[in-house]
Parts: sequence; C-alpha cells; structure tokens
Amino acid sequence: MFSFDPYSPAVDADPFPFYKTLRDEYPCFWSKEANMWVLSRYADIVTALNDWQTYSSAKGNLMTELPNRAGATLGTTDPPRHDRLRGLVQHAFMKRNLESLVEPIKQIAKETAAPLADMKQFDFISEFSSKFTVRVLWAALGLPLGDEALVREKAVLMVQSDPTTKAKGPEHIAAYNWMQDYAAGVIAERRKNPKDDLISHFSMAEIDGDKLDEREVLLTTTTLIMAGVESLGGFMAMFAYNMADYHDARRQCVANPDLLADAIEESLRFNTSAQRFRRCLTKDTELHGQVMKEGDFVCLTYGSGNRDERQYPNPDVYDISRKPKGHLGFGGSVHACLGTTIARISVKAAMEAFHQVVPEYRRVQEQLPWLPSSTFRSPMRLELARG
Repeated sequence: MFSFDPYSPAVDADPFPFYKTLRDEYPCFWSKEANMWVLSRYADIVTALNDWQTYSSAKGNLMTELPNRAGATLGTTDPPRHDRLRGLVQHAFMKRNLESLVEPIKQIAKETAAPLADMKQFDFISEFSSKFTVRVLWAALGLPLGDEALVREKAVLMVQSDPTTKAKGPEHIAAYNWMQDYAAGVIAERRKNPKDDLISHFSMAEIDGDKLDEREVLLTTTTLIMAGVESLGGFMAMFAYNMADYHDARRQCVANPDLLADAIEESLRFNTSAQRFRRCLTKDTELHGQVMKEGDFVCLTYGSGNRDERQYPNPDVYDISRKPKGHLGFGGSVHACLGTTIARISVKAAMEAFHQVVPEYRRVQEQLPWLPSSTFRSPMRLELARG
C-alpha cells in the first residue's frame, strides 16, 4: 500500500521517487500521515495557485503552520487583503532600490569566499552560504550587527517540524516567539531612527493613506527574516549541491560565469528548496475522480511539479541549457515570491565569487543530513573537497 508522509526522513532524503508514483498513479492523493490531499502534477498545482478563491492561503501556507501567523502575511492571505499587503510591501521594496545592493552583495561574496582559499575541505553551509546570506540580509533589512548567528539559529528552527509528532515542537515555537520579540525591537528602533533599509520603508509604507498595522508589520518582518535566512540559504545550498554533483555543468559555469543565471533557473526547477506548501479548500472540489471536501487542506508539491514529464522533457536530467519557463521554484500566481530579484542577484554573485576561489570541488558525504521540515528541503551540512 502506497503512502506519502511529508514528515518522513525518507522523503527528506529523496522525495522524487515518491513524487513520480504520486503523479503517475495517485495525482490526487489523501495522505493520512499529513491529514491532507496531495497534488503532484504541474498542471494541477498551477491551477490551484491561480484559483485562490478555491485553494485559499488564509489558514496558513506552511505545511506545519506557526501560531498566529495565518491571515497577516503575504503568504497567508488571499486577495483583496493579499493585494493590499503586497502593494505596501512592494512599495517598500521599490523605495529601497535593490540595484543599490548589487555592488555591496558582490563585495560581501568576495569577502566571504576569500578564507576558503586556504581550505582543502569545508562545510559549504557553515563556512560560506550561511555567512553570506546573513550579511546580505543584514544589508537589505538593516538589522543590527552582532546578532547574525543567533538570528540564523532561530530562523532555521522556525521552519522545522517534529517528524514524530508531525507538528511544531516547543523549541520551534520558542524560536518563533524569540524572533517576534527580536523583530519588534528592531521595528521600534527604526521608527525612532529611520534608515534607508527595508524594515524602515515597510514599517512606514503608505499608499493613499493606507498603512500596515502593527501585527502586519511585525509578522511581515519576521517572515522576511525567516525567508531571507532559510529560503535564500537553502536555495544556495541546493545550487551548490547540484554544481558539486554535475561536474560538466559546473565547469561550464566556471569558464563562463554568464551561464550561472541559466544554471540557477534549472536548479530552481530540478532541486528547489521550496518543496511543499499547503492551501485550504473553500468548497467541495472534484479532481481525478476524488472529491476533496470544503475545509480540507491540500499540499501543493512544487518539487514534484518541477519534475513532471508532462511539463518538462527528461525532467530528471539536470540541463543548464533548458531555460525552464514557468518553474515553481519561487511559487507562482498571486503568491509568487517577492524576493526573487534579490535572490537571483545574490546567488549569482555568491557562486561567481565562490568559483573564483574554489573552481573544482566534489561532494564528500554520500548521505546528507537533511533539514527536518515538511515544507522546505535543504541539507544541514554540505561537505565539499577540492578537486
């Protein structure tokens, strides 16, 4: 009897065989372990993303949601409230001209990569990607220096789940509460002393007299910190994981860094860190002979849609010349990730600097320790060796 448990370490280690079975045999599958329906085909996922009236985000979008978050963030609201929030936050992004961050990001990448020149073997995450991502996040959001390691620790805990209880554990909730307290302190300070950073801009963002309320500012700040640390960090780790395993692709990118942009898009398709998000049905819906009931939760498996043969030929082949239009690495429709531009800029700059210092490398571990998260998939460590 087939089962699919998104909390399982086996799914964390290699979800793709499970996804293929789901797509081919059970395209609308009830997972008793997750207590929700699972959609795995690209076309069905895109339909659900576009039909926000039926597949609502208002009860939370994480597979295991954090308390009191639903209904107050970009990812946990539907239009028209979502449109209002997105407009205000996007206004802040526009005021904090991201182009002004390009050169600082390149400099951060070079400085972070430089110490690797003396290392024959290292953990890509602790020695490079986590250091880089927190520095970029601090530059963009204007967070106070000195708290980087602790903030990253709490952000990584926030996205985890307990695979046994299939819920957030006390340590995950405590990390979330800590992050809210931390964000509240930063917001209060920025209101007293505004700067040219994202937190200053969206805490005071205004369109036609409309502003974010206190809860919206707090939870948006908390979500941006979580996304900046974990989503960007996971994205970088998965890209390096692909580059380490696919030597020809890496050598092409080292020889011609302009190819990194295409390689990034293929990595977002092939091995996105954003694997699964949930929705809640607002009405009974029939799909593939199954009747999903109003109030049921639905898991949208982005990682499966990106490997759907119906959408992408030879989907299990990592091909940096593919140009995978419409991939789900950043979600889609009204809930497409707002940070796509800075994410692409950051990863390209980081990997270009990394390749200048470490042009040849391979993965040391056969079995990777994967983040215990029902939503995201990325390694906790990625040991690389030169050559």
